[in-house]
Amino acid sequence: MNIKLLKSIGLSAFLLVSASALASDLLDLSYRPLAGKEPVNLKQTYAGQVLLVVNTASKCGFTPQYEGLEALQQRYGGQGFNVLGFPSNDFMGQEPGSEEEIQEFCTLTYGVKFPMFEKVQVKGPQATPLYRSLAQATGVAPGWNFHKYLIARDGRVVANFPSKVKPDDPQLIAAIERELKKEKPAR
Repeated sequence: MNIKLLKSIGLSAFLLVSASALASDLLDLSYRPLAGKEPVNLKQTYAGQVLLVVNTASKCGFTPQYEGLEALQQRYGGQGFNVLGFPSNDFMGQEPGSEEEIQEFCTLTYGVKFPMFEKVQVKGPQATPLYRSLAQATGVAPGWNFHKYLIARDGRVVANFPSKVKPDDPQLIAAIERELKKEKPAR
């Protein structure tokens, strides 16, 4: 057999194993629920689900997307789907409030019931480990508030959508539905 072919096959297998290892570790992180005290391990809590991870802000032109994100949660939540919101003040100080203020705003203004987590940094060297991993997996860090990463049931990042893509965008809906149709991975 050709040496180059063997090396290529070996490299491909290594990359597949590496990607699988990265996928299984992507969610093995803990974050506090918004205004909460006890951290939640994302892998233990959300393993086997399709997730839409979104960096949010209360004083942004895209803030009305909270309504659409909650609609996605209501529409698909019973099928093994969750929106996970992570407030961030990284973009022009558009999330200046305390976690309690953010929680009150989201609940009273947009009726948000999907899981929201502690305020984090999502870009640059101070980005939280989850967002560093999401950027590494996709090659794209959030460019603004309401950037969306779609994570498959097996923990792989399968798509990302910039802020301008609204929660009811047909491409986003199709990607969510495609992932929900896939079987849950064996544990």
